Amino acid sequence: MVRARSILVLALPLASGLQVSPQAPKTRREWLQLAGAASAALPFAGRVEAAGADYAGAKEALKAMVAEDPNLIGTFLRLAWHSSGTYDTMTKTGGSGGGTIRFKEELAHGGNAGLSGMVDKLEPLHAKFPGVSYADIYTLGGKVAIEAAQGPTIPWKAGRVDALTPDAVTPDGRLPAADKGSPDKTIAALRMDVFYRMGFNDQEIVALSGAHALGRCHPEASGYSGPWTPTPTILNNGYYNLLLSLPWTLKEWDGPMQFEDPSGKLMMLPSDMALLQDKKFRGYVKMYAKDNDLFFKDFTAAFTKLEELGTKNLKSVGV
Repeated sequence: MVRARSILVLALPLASGLQVSPQAPKTRREWLQLAGAASAALPFAGRVEAAGADYAGAKEALKAMVAEDPNLIGTFLRLAWHSSGTYDTMTKTGGSGGGTIRFKEELAHGGNAGLSGMVDKLEPLHAKFPGVSYADIYTLGGKVAIEAAQGPTIPWKAGRVDALTPDAVTPDGRLPAADKGSPDKTIAALRMDVFYRMGFNDQEIVALSGAHALGRCHPEASGYSGPWTPTPTILNNGYYNLLLSLPWTLKEWDGPMQFEDPSGKLMMLPSDMALLQDKKFRGYVKMYAKDNDLFFKDFTAAFTKLEELGTKNLKSVGV
């Protein structure tokens, strides 16, 4: 915080026309954001950055967090996914490149409900490793989560550069929706509004959906409730097998429409059921249900692609 304040004091006198909120920043992230805005307004377009990125140290810190609380696996993965899944191939906006999910404007998007706590939880880690951008921390957390869940090794590259202001935040509505009112509308939205927009095909859609093997839904966040599988901290092709083999029925409750297994302990969303209702999607579901190695191979390729959307000049750093 001291470093960010000192930079801010130096930068503000040079930032002509910069509008500063009369309310003083309260958190380290807000100080860095304000310092970044001042720095961006300098005549030489200077930027607030920290040198000496310790990617290995950041990875080990993330691994320690997951080892202490394995339930963070699902949230780490969700944060990585949502920080990347805003990309638009037509406008070249969004994606993981700017770490914009840390801004309150993006956290307020409906699909990001409940993620502000995870963003705050990673703030001390960024303070410890200031040379690692927020954008790199969030995506590295996705890699760590998958590998901690006994999943495949994800080839991760560094070099994402944080956006300095919320101007880079994309419009709400770019993330997948669990239900669009009918199977046909849900399927169309998954394809046209979300995944095709990012440059994914049907096979990649189903491969990425396999991540629902991890974590659970929380009513206070998404409105939905429960895990998809009985092993929410282990990644394998069990999600596909459960989807195909169990009789899923509508859950009778006061929440949004979801499906439950005969035990009432597991759930599926309308968007999960859409993978069975669409002929092309269903073919890939059957394929991955039979072959865990194939699922790991295709998931690795699709997830790596997802985390690199909206980036440029990334480099391998050996983590």
